[in-house]
Amino acid sequence: MQTTDQTTDRTSEQTTEETIRALFRRMIGDEKHIWAAVSTTDTIWVLYDRVLNVSPDTVDDPDRDRFYLSKGHGPMAYYAMLAAKGFFPPEELDTWTTVDSPLGLHPDRVLVPGVEISSGSLGHGLPLGVGTALGLRIDGRAARVVVLIGDGELDEGSNNEAIEIAGRFGLDRLTVIVIDNKSASLGWPDGIAKRFEVEGWDAAAVDGHDHEALYKALTREPAGRPQAVVANVRRKEGVAG
Repeated sequence: MQTTDQTTDRTSEQTTEETIRALFRRMIGDEKHIWAAVSTTDTIWVLYDRVLNVSPDTVDDPDRDRFYLSKGHGPMAYYAMLAAKGFFPPEELDTWTTVDSPLGLHPDRVLVPGVEISSGSLGHGLPLGVGTALGLRIDGRAARVVVLIGDGELDEGSNNEAIEIAGRFGLDRLTVIVIDNKSASLGWPDGIAKRFEVEGWDAAAVDGHDHEALYKALTREPAGRPQAVVANVRRKEGVAG
């Protein structure tokens, strides 16, 4: 029985991968940010397929989980996943970057169903996530807030302030995923996870292409602290190949 279940899971995952690849290829016109998008694909896939408690039917439910794409430039993987999960028709992807399209070069929460924040200006997502996590705690809600940022984005001072505050407040329903594609201008000699750990976060570094490792890191017990998952990624053809 266990073997059958595992085989079914693998078949389902392969089908999902084929779907995302096909949807991703429908969007052309922003080749500058193709790598920024590809590097987030595995993480976004695991989040929406296995972790987040949110669906097209619960986008207005106050108890839904929130996902904030702070790394808003190059949102193609994000759009592809939202379309795959039914937040909007896949046909919308064909309008990407056109004048009348709701799918802009940066996601717009007013125009795109399922998008929680308008992003693209780096350094905004994590402070917003801290505020949301605090608000949900005050309201007595157990919803999670997951923020995806890039390693270069950590250079923004607003992120450093948010990391410090979240650690002091013990926001255990807040998770930050750092896509480490080695784009930070000065690098992180001691590792990105260490930056979070010294501020009281529970931090872990994983292979950003290993879905099982990502899932385990994103579903571990929070232990009264905010969580950081550093997803190390490497250049590859990915869904765009």
